[in-house]
Amino acid sequence: MKQKILLVAVVIGCTIFSACTTTVQHPKYVFLFIGDGMGLAHVTLTEDYIAAKNGIHGNGNVSFTQFPVTGLVTTYSANTLVTCSSAAATALSTGHKTNNNMMGIAPDSVTHFASVTYPLYHAGYKIGVATSVSIDHATPGAFYATSLSRSNYYDIASQAAATGFDFFAGSGFVYPKGKNNDQASIYEQLETAGYRIVRGTEGAAQLDGGDGKIVLVQAESEKERRRLPYAIDRKEGDLTLPQITQAAIKALYNPKGFFAMIEGGQIDWAAHANDGATMIHETIDFSEAIKIAVDFYHQHPGETLILVTADHETGGLSLGRDGKYAVNPLAFDEQQHSLEYESNDSTIAAVQEINSNAFCAWPTKGHTGIMVPIYAIGAGSERFSGKLDNTDIPKRIAELMGVEFSGLK
Repeated sequence: MKQKILLVAVVIGCTIFSACTTTVQHPKYVFLFIGDGMGLAHVTLTEDYIAAKNGIHGNGNVSFTQFPVTGLVTTYSANTLVTCSSAAATALSTGHKTNNNMMGIAPDSVTHFASVTYPLYHAGYKIGVATSVSIDHATPGAFYATSLSRSNYYDIASQAAATGFDFFAGSGFVYPKGKNNDQASIYEQLETAGYRIVRGTEGAAQLDGGDGKIVLVQAESEKERRRLPYAIDRKEGDLTLPQITQAAIKALYNPKGFFAMIEGGQIDWAAHANDGATMIHETIDFSEAIKIAVDFYHQHPGETLILVTADHETGGLSLGRDGKYAVNPLAFDEQQHSLEYESNDSTIAAVQEINSNAFCAWPTKGHTGIMVPIYAIGAGSERFSGKLDNTDIPKRIAELMGVEFSGLK
C-alpha cells in the first residue's frame, strides 16, 4: 500500500514539475492580421458561402479558422461600449484605451501613447504596416502615428517618414499634399528619409528583400488613394492584399525577426454599406493573404506567430431573418459588383433584395459592441486563448518578443 501511495506521489510530482517547467516559445516573426469590422457572423457567412459553392451543407473553411488556438476579445473604447476604429487600433497597438475618434493619445488630450512597433523596432526587429485601404487610415495609422483626430490624414501620414520602419503598404495616402493640395508631398518626405516608393503589382513582384525601406502603393488616382479595388470589382493588374503580404515578407525577412501588422480594411467598408456579397469576397481575400503567412509559418514553425483578430464588429450581421430558420448564401452570386461600384437607388434596392433572399439582416450601418474572435497559431499562441481585452494583445506580443513595453512615450 505504501509503495502504491509513493508511486502516485511520484507521478503527481512529476506532472506538476512538468507543468511548471513548460516553457513558452518566443517568436521571431509575428504577424498581426486585423480584419476590420470582422465579427463571428462575417466569418461564418463566408465559410457557409464557400461550402455552398462546393455543394456542401454547413461550413467551408477560411484559412485562419483552422488555427488551434481561439479566443474572444472585448473592444470597448475609453468612453463607450461601441468603439470606433482609431480607438480600437490604439488599444491594439499601445495597450491603452482612448476615446472614439482619437489615435494614440489619451482621453486627456495630453498624454501620448506609443505603439508596440516602436520598442520592437528599437530592439532590432524589422517593422511592417500594411493595409488594403490608405496607409493613413485609422488602423494602420495607430501603429505609427498619434493624432487628436483620426481624420487628420495629412498629419498622420507625415509621421511615417520619421519612424524608420521598414515597410509600409496600402492604396496610398488620402491627401498626399494636404487637404488643399498646398503641403509638402508625403512621397517626397518619404523619399528624403530613404524610402523607395514602389507602385502596383509590377513593382511588388520585383521586390527581392534587398531593396531597403519600402512604401508599396497602388497606381495613383483619387479613388485608389483611399482603398484598393474591392475583390469583387478587381481587374487584372490591380494590387491585392495577398500581393502586399507577399511583398511584406520579402521586405521584412531577416535573421533577427520582424513584426507585421496587416489589415483587411474593406471588410468593414462593405459591412458599413450592408453589402453582404462584397463583404464575403473581402473576407475570402483576407483569408488568402493569411494563407501566405501560413506558408511562411510552415517554413519557420518554431519561430513564427500568426494572430488574426478584428478591431470591432460592423453591421450587426444576422444569419437568419424574418423568423426564417435558414440562410441562402448562394443568393449573393446574383451580385457582380460592389454597391460602391455603381451606387444609386436601383442598385441599393437590388443589394437589399439580395440580402433578403440570402436571409441575412443588417440592423445597423455602424459598429456594434459585441466581442470579436481571435485566432492564433505558432510560437506563443497559447497566450491568446480564452477571453481577452484588446489591450492585452500588444502587451503579450511584446512579452513574447522579449521587449519591455509600457505603451507610453
